[in-house]
Amino acid sequence: MGEHEIPTCLLRSGKRPPLSPLKEVNKVLLLTIPYEPVVFGIKINAHLVLEYLAFFIAFRYYVYLRNKSTDTISANNRLSIIIGAIFGALLLSRVVAFLENPVLHAEQGWLYLLNNKTIMGGLFGGLLGVELAKKIIGEKQSSGDLFTLPIILGIGIGRLGCFLAGTKEFTYGKETAFFLGIDLGDGVPRHPIALYEMVFLLLLFLLIRQLQQREKCWPTGSFFKLFMVSYFSFRFFMEFLKPNSYFILGLSSIQYLCLICLLYYRKFILRGISYVAKKLYLL
Repeated sequence: MGEHEIPTCLLRSGKRPPLSPLKEVNKVLLLTIPYEPVVFGIKINAHLVLEYLAFFIAFRYYVYLRNKSTDTISANNRLSIIIGAIFGALLLSRVVAFLENPVLHAEQGWLYLLNNKTIMGGLFGGLLGVELAKKIIGEKQSSGDLFTLPIILGIGIGRLGCFLAGTKEFTYGKETAFFLGIDLGDGVPRHPIALYEMVFLLLLFLLIRQLQQREKCWPTGSFFKLFMVSYFSFRFFMEFLKPNSYFILGLSSIQYLCLICLLYYRKFILRGISYVAKKLYLL
């Protein structure tokens, strides 16, 4: 039995551990997970609404940042880069989602496969789409820094939708007796990994925003690389808290994608380690 798992005797007896702080907050807010408000007799999919809202707000924030900055990439080339990112994200987000459990997903219809997607595949697919688009148009400059904060903001809003969806979306954690465990709709306390991720993204947003204001000498593209390395490292470890059922050599498909991404950025990681080591040596 894992360190934080609920004892079998408690589950069989119907007894539950004391309510977690997050559960107490839910009671105060009268919030039921999954959260599906009814407006004018119509049940609203809060997750879907927040997903669209995430795209809209992230894009508007990107436009705001672009207008404030001096973008050395032309408007036409920037548009080509965005198109490359969109197509890459659309493709790989669905491929990686399918690989999370290909045996199960192969039995589903085409509509399910088209709607099933993951942000991890979207991010890495978007990265590959951008690099391909830049090669086609001959753009040599790094283009990711301007997208970094809007992407983090968009993912954070989307994760709120994932949390409100509860166990209806596969963004919940394993059963747990940990004090942050919360009932996400199936009557079982689970790790609210969507909330864990929101906290991580908030801290990462503040860190990168602070670095952008202070570290003016960093090479172009460094902040986007920092985001990708940090986020994919975080998600690698979060996967151990998810109730995955399909593994290859003990790891999920998302974890293999995380390792591929870290390998892709190996030079940046090694430079970062060297930079930190020099800073510590000077202290």
